[in-house]
Amino acid sequence: MRELIEKANVLHEALPYIRRFHGKTFVIKYGGHAMIEPHLRDGFARDVALLKYVGINPVVVHGGGPQIDQMLAAMGVVSERIDGLRVTDDRTMEVVEMVLGGKLNQEIVSLVCQHGGRAVGLSGKDDGFMRGTKVAEMRTKKGALVDPGRVGEISRVDPTVILQLMGGGFIPVIAPIAVDDRGESLNVNADTVAGAVAVALRAEKLVLMTDIEGVRGRDKALVPSLTAAEIGRLRAEGVIEGGMIPKVQCGLDAVTAGVGKAHIIDGRVEHAVLLEIFTDQGIGTEIVG
Repeated sequence: MRELIEKANVLHEALPYIRRFHGKTFVIKYGGHAMIEPHLRDGFARDVALLKYVGINPVVVHGGGPQIDQMLAAMGVVSERIDGLRVTDDRTMEVVEMVLGGKLNQEIVSLVCQHGGRAVGLSGKDDGFMRGTKVAEMRTKKGALVDPGRVGEISRVDPTVILQLMGGGFIPVIAPIAVDDRGESLNVNADTVAGAVAVALRAEKLVLMTDIEGVRGRDKALVPSLTAAEIGRLRAEGVIEGGMIPKVQCGLDAVTAGVGKAHIIDGRVEHAVLLEIFTDQGIGTEIVG
């Protein structure tokens, strides 16, 4: 009986958040171990379907770096990265499109549908809704300037097709592939895409799933909430560093541009999205304006 009562208490704790966010849009960047471990994949798909059923509009933007690496290795193609961005020649771009825009995107769509949701896969080529420009050059750690190939930055997101899908009861699942003015595909960082989509949709929340717990302070303890001023101070002190810098900056840029809040959460935790959004304590780091 005690276990049943605890389950009821969990529902009561979630109720104010469900009421507050009813009709709102959440953009969730899906990546890391949550895309690989079977039980985490299933849990994520169920959680996304649940969000839709309680009246929230989830939009999923997925990564897929490890899956691309695996496919490139199987084809004998050597892949190079600069500051976390994959150098993308024409052959690599074909693989990126095949994995992100094809196999992986459809696997996520299928999984969400299996768990009761109605999902539709998209990339920036669909209706040309996500436009990008090619990154001209990047600097290596040795200081050399190189052409990163078909690596892009987002220049414009037209949310019309996404809004139409959401209005029809569907969950959009977006591959991070943009298109330039010539119709050529561009490989774009998934966090960047999620942030741009969240801004275009005026989303209530941007959720970035990672393989770490969140942002840690000088004492190594998890920081539950950060403002722009606090982020600036922690970066100046070298506390926020490395791969966490672009994630925090992505969240901060989105909030500055009108997104309600950004959240950095650990996707290795089962039901991480629900725990962050629907519990009083949360599990990650939120970025607020």
